[in-house]
Amino acid sequence: MLYHLLQRLLEGKHYGYENPLFRGTCAALLCFLLSLLLLPRVIRQLVHWKVGDRPEFDHASLNELMRDKSNVPTMGGVMILGTITLSVLLLSDLTNFYVKMSLVCLVWLGALGAVDDWLKLTSKRRATSRDGLKMYEKLLFQVGLGVVLGFYIYNHGRNNFAILSPPLDGAAVPAYKVLVVPFYKPGLQLGALTFMALTVLVMTGTSNAVNLTDGMDGLAAGCVALCALVFLILTHIVGTDETAAKLLMPHVPKTGELVVLCGAILGSCLGFLWYNCHPARVFMGDTGSLPLGGLIGYVAVVTRQELMLILAGGVFVLEAISVLSQIGYFKWTSGQRLFRCAPLHHHFHLGGWSESQTVVRFWLVAAMFAGLALASIKLR
Repeated sequence: MLYHLLQRLLEGKHYGYENPLFRGTCAALLCFLLSLLLLPRVIRQLVHWKVGDRPEFDHASLNELMRDKSNVPTMGGVMILGTITLSVLLLSDLTNFYVKMSLVCLVWLGALGAVDDWLKLTSKRRATSRDGLKMYEKLLFQVGLGVVLGFYIYNHGRNNFAILSPPLDGAAVPAYKVLVVPFYKPGLQLGALTFMALTVLVMTGTSNAVNLTDGMDGLAAGCVALCALVFLILTHIVGTDETAAKLLMPHVPKTGELVVLCGAILGSCLGFLWYNCHPARVFMGDTGSLPLGGLIGYVAVVTRQELMLILAGGVFVLEAISVLSQIGYFKWTSGQRLFRCAPLHHHFHLGGWSESQTVVRFWLVAAMFAGLALASIKLR
């Protein structure tokens, strides 16, 4: 709204506000400051509603380690979503297709996470089960979102992309059909069905992976902030014709506006981390983790950087793999465990690392993955 107001007031004069990087920086600062100022009030309201967490694990030692987290208010993700939404509405071009679809993604997964949290923490189902929504129920909505986004993104590209990517195996290919492969210059060409399937996989996998990582004070928020920073840079590259050409990336027109979204995610996570660092005063819950993961996955799909997400979000990948491996090994061996406990951060916590040590070391690993992802832009 502010972006459009300035356009109208300045009547085409250029003062730098048109630059997505400038507005992305403003979005990061705005979200950070709003979180610092308003989150204490949100925490007090959550405490009033008695939506405190009650962590329970199938491991007695881990329950003992995490007992001090009982009754810490969760659903703090509402503040993250609120600041991101406000920043995007104020500072981005609301006529942009990709901005509109990002808001659909945010609202869809935010509502899904909020319902899941509310059922776990406040409904009568809590008396017999703390599972909230069943896994198949969450997957149904996540897959549904992936199908919707994949369909509209692919058709938007087919109808609007006149600009071609760098040659793929000697032939120019529309950018929306190109899958960027880290350290491999040409990339891969995708058909419609492959594009749809990949979108569903990325959206579902990323939102659940961030959700799995959200198990210690500040762990998910810090890792998402680093990943958002990487995609802020990638989105600027892919959305700028000259920069994309220099770095041999497919240029996806008008994706530069998503720099504002990435900046908002970065600022919101850092502001939330102020109160979520150890000892945490609030948790984000599924209300925050599901949409944060989904938004990162959405940006990766739009910019054709799905495989780059494996590097930039390496910690999320390791956490998800640890859970899948634990389940598979448990079933294969009829009850034996591959890790002390999954996700992976609990394995190290039970191995003697303190919670603060685990979180900071995982942040360092996430920073290394982020650096590797950025290095791969040039090493192609």
